[in-house]
Amino acid sequence: MHSLDAIFKPRSIAVIGATPRPRSIGREILNNLFANEFNGKIFPVNPKYEYIHSTKAYPSVTNIPDPVDLAVIVVPAPLVLGVVEECAKKGVKGLVIITAGFREIGPEGAKLEDAIIDVAKRHGMRMIGPNCMGVIDATPDVRMNATFSPGVPPTGTVAFMTQSGALGVAILLAVQKLGLGFSYFASVGNKADVGAMDLLEYWENDAHTQLIAMYLESFGDPRRFTELSKRISKTKPIVVVKSGTSAAGARAASSHTGSLAGLEVASEALLQQCGVNRVSSIEEMIHVVAGFVGAPMPRGNRLCIVTNAGGPGIMAVDAADGHGLQIAALSEKTRAAMRKVLPAEASVDNPVDMVAGAGPDQYERVLDLVLADDSVDVTIAIFVPPLMIEPLEVMRRITRVARAHEKPVYSVLMAEESYYERIPREVPDAVPIFRFPEDAVKVAEHTNRYRLWRARPAGTVRTFPVDTARALSLVERKAKAGGGYLAPEDTHAVLGAYGFPTVGHAVVPIDGDLRAAARSLAFPVVLKVVGEKIVHKSDVGGVMLGIRNEKALELARETMRASLSKAGVLTHATGYLVQEMAGDSNGKEVILGVAQDPKFGPLLMCGMGGRYVEILRDVAFRVLPITDLDAHDMVRSFRSFPLLEGVRGEPRVDVEFVEELILRLAQLVDEIPGIQELDMNPVIVTPTRAGCRVVDARIRALGA
Repeated sequence: MHSLDAIFKPRSIAVIGATPRPRSIGREILNNLFANEFNGKIFPVNPKYEYIHSTKAYPSVTNIPDPVDLAVIVVPAPLVLGVVEECAKKGVKGLVIITAGFREIGPEGAKLEDAIIDVAKRHGMRMIGPNCMGVIDATPDVRMNATFSPGVPPTGTVAFMTQSGALGVAILLAVQKLGLGFSYFASVGNKADVGAMDLLEYWENDAHTQLIAMYLESFGDPRRFTELSKRISKTKPIVVVKSGTSAAGARAASSHTGSLAGLEVASEALLQQCGVNRVSSIEEMIHVVAGFVGAPMPRGNRLCIVTNAGGPGIMAVDAADGHGLQIAALSEKTRAAMRKVLPAEASVDNPVDMVAGAGPDQYERVLDLVLADDSVDVTIAIFVPPLMIEPLEVMRRITRVARAHEKPVYSVLMAEESYYERIPREVPDAVPIFRFPEDAVKVAEHTNRYRLWRARPAGTVRTFPVDTARALSLVERKAKAGGGYLAPEDTHAVLGAYGFPTVGHAVVPIDGDLRAAARSLAFPVVLKVVGEKIVHKSDVGGVMLGIRNEKALELARETMRASLSKAGVLTHATGYLVQEMAGDSNGKEVILGVAQDPKFGPLLMCGMGGRYVEILRDVAFRVLPITDLDAHDMVRSFRSFPLLEGVRGEPRVDVEFVEELILRLAQLVDEIPGIQELDMNPVIVTPTRAGCRVVDARIRALGA
């Protein structure tokens, strides 16, 4: 048995705080348990009543003569701890605490919640809540509705978790109208014990669940979420509405990577890496869930649109453009067959416009022809009802022909409001129905993306022979000194220990001998100011390029001193860095970097680099762990990727080496935890890896 069976598959339930008082939560939960015909024993608990709902009530859970698996607690917050202690004494193994007034209200509430968690853990009890709306197990053997929701969807194959009780009520009401069925529902509230990871594990191998949907405000342990969702999404779609934002951008704005991290990139990167279908709203989530459970998975991305109105058909084509869908080219055989059943003014090209007079027969026959065409993978049937045609019959015919094929069909019905409630009742196996073409296309996009994810290999987390001890000692030394940016020579040493190619360089004190430093290098060289507080050197005149001899080098120092003085940062300068010029007419500039997110850990970035990286923002982010396939996809997600591939006669740069550098950086930040942020910008990449070089880099260590 799973530890969560005490919550979702109890044989007996005590409702502690049950009451006959109208409009009370204790009464509604008890009513829902009886109304849903829970397949087990129900024990109301309230010392004020002898009977509730014609059922014997008990003054305490300890007075119940039978074993109790699950306690649903709805007493006032100050009484909850005592009730939980009584449940522990009784041997209850599952708790659903509906009551609010804990961590969400401040320190005193958090202290009380921690005391409850302590009791539960000491006695091996699992807990949903507090501050939640309850749980549902709609599977035939249980039939438990332990919520106070007024809407209860039919039994189905969708398991849903929400962190918001209010949204949970709204979702249950919405899916009830659509006829979508749930296998499980869980409102987790404060997630004091059971959270997203527990439920993902519980539903992973559940035979009643085909799809998992979640409203998340936080991930808990992002790495654990990544591991679980990557594995589960290969067999079951996961649809997530994610609210809340990451604080990385605001907290790490001193680096290019930190300032580009923004508020949402950590969540977006994590979900993208896991094959999770992220949606932007509850409405879109319901659409996507309906598309997944109401139609088979597509075998390709070729879309055909069948309509009786030209405008909506064109809108569907426009919505599909650039979203991974291809407008199918129908065969001449299919088009010839359609001409025989459609009027002369109809268009048999894709989108197929059957004109306004098309009725049930035309929809059924044309859809049958389209679905039989080998060039079509998915179809959207759009119907705008004229007065003389009954929408219900058209939906019946669309459904009948769709169920005869193994390709997904999504319908768009632009009708009066009453039909959206009638169709789920009168055509119970109807194909997914949407109000507007864009909604159907969005679902087709999600299912196609999921199809590609399922076919994608798992990938490998690669590691390379490196000198971890050397790099770790340098970062730890800076951390013990209070943290901050590593000296240039230490930065180069850390990067060299992990196999990053750097340019020849020498560090000179503020009044040191530049000529002597330059003699160990080859002209032309670059002069850069060194100073921990001077972050963006080029902004204050702290970088001079193309210096061709020793005399020019001395002049460059004087010019730089004047610029630094004018900018008011000369006193922050501690020396100079002399570097060989890294240049190749066929080279391109990329950026590699890391910012630490307080919840997600290292957030790795790669993109097109240079001075304007923060303006162009052509970058991609990933969270650890990063596989070779993640690195491959990351590079190809840049808008400017064609520049790396070579355009207008330019040679292709070593893209595979860029992928290797991403994996080396992932290994570095995974093995050296003291790195707070890191920037390599620019990294010059050339057609051969022998010419690739890290030109400028900064590493900031977190203080010990």
